[in-house]
Amino acid sequence: MQSDQTDGTSFVQMTLKVLGGKWKLLILWHLKDGEKRYSELKRLIPKISEKMLIQQLRELEKDTIISRKTLSAMPPKVEYSFTDYGKTLIPVFQPLCEWGQEHLKRMNANEID
Repeated sequence: MQSDQTDGTSFVQMTLKVLGGKWKLLILWHLKDGEKRYSELKRLIPKISEKMLIQQLRELEKDTIISRKTLSAMPPKVEYSFTDYGKTLIPVFQPLCEWGQEHLKRMNANEID
């Protein structure tokens, strides 16, 4: 049993290494419906700094969750989308969203009490 717990801990740690942080899940949430340009992501997540958005996108790209495509327009535009491997995360988003919705309801109900 101890081995299962140790394995589980290392699996959770790996997941957090790839998806952890304040912004990565939000970035991926916006990419789940299709590719987005950098400027679209910046507009959709207005509280993220440019430096942090670039850093998070680079990390997700390094982990092969997303891909970056440079378009040959003037000025050049960059689009981000899920890799095939990254798309395996999409089914995880709905339960997380539902949990967040229930948690928000619970927190709001506790404020009223």
